[in-house]
Amino acid sequence: MAKAVRQYEAGGPEVLRYEDVEIGDPGPGQVRLRHVAVGLNYADTYFRNGTYAVPMPSGLGVEAAGVVVAIGE
Repeated sequence: MAKAVRQYEAGGPEVLRYEDVEIGDPGPGQVRLRHVAVGLNYADTYFRNGTYAVPMPSGLGVEAAGVVVAIGE
């Protein structure tokens, strides 16, 4: 089971939740990555605290590097 840090509302660090997530097969034009590194930047605090609006639920880190483990059709 994969893990993710998610938030369901804007706020301080207490709104972050470490959760199990179900990862499905990639669809057309998609890939599945095994992340090796995920960049967390100051902008992520703006996403978390609501300065920059993001759809909820949301996660942290919009920059990542990894290995492709599956390719969709």
